[in-house]
Amino acid sequence: MADLGIGSSAPEFDLPRDGGGRIKLSDFKGKPLVLFFYPKDDTSGCTAESIAFTALAEQFAKAGATIVGMSPDSAQCHDRFIKKHNLSVILAADEEKTTLEAYGVWKKKSMYGRIFMGVERTTFLIRADGTIATIWQKVKVPGHAEAVLAAVKSLAG
Repeated sequence: MADLGIGSSAPEFDLPRDGGGRIKLSDFKGKPLVLFFYPKDDTSGCTAESIAFTALAEQFAKAGATIVGMSPDSAQCHDRFIKKHNLSVILAADEEKTTLEAYGVWKKKSMYGRIFMGVERTTFLIRADGTIATIWQKVKVPGHAEAVLAAVKSLAG
């Protein structure tokens, strides 16, 4: 697991994405990227977070940033999730969990006394030069997309 912090280089990735094709970190060189990691498509918190980012997608675009969500779900699962909830964010599929591990978000979790591995809801704001500007860990969904948008706008300012 990488020990990433503010100013670290964001780990490269090359993964399948919704709608077919692949997505790479280097695709976004020269512009800010919001990379949000979430546990699972079509669960309540993940759906709320994806809908919140979709609702603000136009404002993120005006600020020059792209939004990419990532989970261990398959690209086909992402396609169904996008269609069901009319999402406009890009979703990357990390079924091998290599990128999740590189970003340090694949963690031991506990629920109802059961220990398991899963994604810790985390968002990275990556600068145009590929370095990490901000990290939000253990994200609480309400108000999160708005906080990330404010951080994106402050990068431009």
